[in-house]
Amino acid sequence: MTATIERDLDGVYRGVVPDEAWQREVRALAAERDAVLLAHNYQLPEIQDIAHHTGDSLALSRIAAESDASTIVFCGVHFMAETAKILSPAKTVLIPDARAGCSLADSIDAAQLRAWKKEHPGAVVVSYVNTTAEVKAETDICCTSSNAVDVVNSIPADTEVLFCPDQFLGAHVRRVTGRTNLHIWAGECHVHAGINGTELAARVAATPDAELFVHPECGCATSALYLAGEGAVPADRVKILSTGGMLTQARRTRADRVLVATEIGMLHQLRRAAPDVDFQPVNDRASCRYMKMITPAALLRCLRDGLDEVLVEPDIADRARGAVQRMIEIGRPGGAE
Repeated sequence: MTATIERDLDGVYRGVVPDEAWQREVRALAAERDAVLLAHNYQLPEIQDIAHHTGDSLALSRIAAESDASTIVFCGVHFMAETAKILSPAKTVLIPDARAGCSLADSIDAAQLRAWKKEHPGAVVVSYVNTTAEVKAETDICCTSSNAVDVVNSIPADTEVLFCPDQFLGAHVRRVTGRTNLHIWAGECHVHAGINGTELAARVAATPDAELFVHPECGCATSALYLAGEGAVPADRVKILSTGGMLTQARRTRADRVLVATEIGMLHQLRRAAPDVDFQPVNDRASCRYMKMITPAALLRCLRDGLDEVLVEPDIADRARGAVQRMIEIGRPGGAE
C-alpha cells in the first residue's frame, strides 16, 4: 500500500481507504509485530471488522491478558488501553492515536478523588472501569455497568460508598439497591448524557411496538423506566443493558424493531448478531469523536511505526490492578461498560 497518511484540520489521521489492500497490509503488519488487534464496540465498522476480537473494554483487556501475543493494539480510547496495560504489564500496548480520550474518564482525577475520600473517611470507593489508571489506583473496587449493583451489594450495608464518576450509572445502582449511603460523583459521558428523555419519548411514540435497549450511562435511562411505569411502553420491553448485555439480548429478542440508546457504533455489532431485527438509534448523532479518531489511517500508522505506546507507572499499575482484580472476583463483569 502506497497511501500517504495525513492529518486533517482536526488532527485526525486520514488518507487511507479501508479496502482489501489495506486489510492485507494490516493483517501482515500485525503478524510481523506478533500483535493481537482489539476493537471496542463503538469503533468504526471497518475497524471492528479487521480486529481479531471485538467487544467491551474489560472483556477485551482480559482477552489481551490471556493472549499469547506479545503486542496488544487496542482500538478504543486511552483508559481502555491503560486497563490492558495494567492487566498485561509485560506486554507492549499500542493505541492508534493516544489523543483518543474520554469525557467520562476526564470528569474526575486522582486529586479530586483523594479530596472526596477525605470528606468521607472509612467510605469504600467504587469506580467505574471507565476511569484513568491514577483514579483506579485510588479505588477500592472497580465495577462495570453489568456488575455495578453486585459490587455495591458486596459492601456492608452500613458502610458509606463513594461511586464515581458516572452520575447516571450511579443513579441506576442507587435505584436498584435502594442504598441511601451511596454518594455519587457528578460526572458523565457527553455522548450518553446527550441521549435525552424527550427524544426517547418521541421515538417510543413513533414506534410503539419497539423494544428498548438503554445503556445505564444514558441521560434517558430514568425516562425509559418512567415510560414503562406510565404504560407508554410495556415494562418487559424496556431493557437497561450494558453493551455486552445488548448483544446477548439481541440474540434473544422476538421484537421486529429495537430502539437503541447508546453510542451508534454499537449498531454494527447488534445488526451482525441479529440481522433480521431492525435496530435503530434513539439519537443518530450519538457518536463519540474520540472513538472515531481510530481511523484506518491511524491503525496503519500504529502498525507501521509502533505508535502510540501506552505506559503506566509500575506503582500506579500495581495499586490499580488490585481494584480491577477485586471487581473480577465479584459477579461476572463480562458485559463491561
